[in-house]
Amino acid sequence: MYCSSEVERKKMKKSHLMELGTEWNDSQPIYRQLRDFVVTMILDGSLAEGEVLPSVRHVAAEFRVNPLTVLKGYNELVAEGLIESRRGRGMFVKPAARQRLLASERERFLSEEWPRVVDTLHRLGLSAKELLPKTGE
Repeated sequence: MYCSSEVERKKMKKSHLMELGTEWNDSQPIYRQLRDFVVTMILDGSLAEGEVLPSVRHVAAEFRVNPLTVLKGYNELVAEGLIESRRGRGMFVKPAARQRLLASERERFLSEEWPRVVDTLHRLGLSAKELLPKTGE
């Protein structure tokens, strides 16, 4: 039996995913947006290792999307080794998922985004010194 604080914690965790809203971006499929949002939740600590994700049916009903869409997003996370399905119990964040994500997201940032940032800095004539916060003032 759960104490009320555990029940409240579970409700709160379920509501985190609900913060996504129904404003879907047309630039990528909904299942991918759901996947990316779960990744963000794992990275920022909203979903901890071993924690259960909201059920496929719950997310589908909340966002009025096909359950297969939600399942496809979750299955991508399973394929990436970030979450696991426990038959009859749900989907859970795997141990070390956050560390794996941090490593891959850092690599992606350095290889894809950072070169664009550097190009923008050069175009704007900004130096590293100008970007760093001033200390001792």
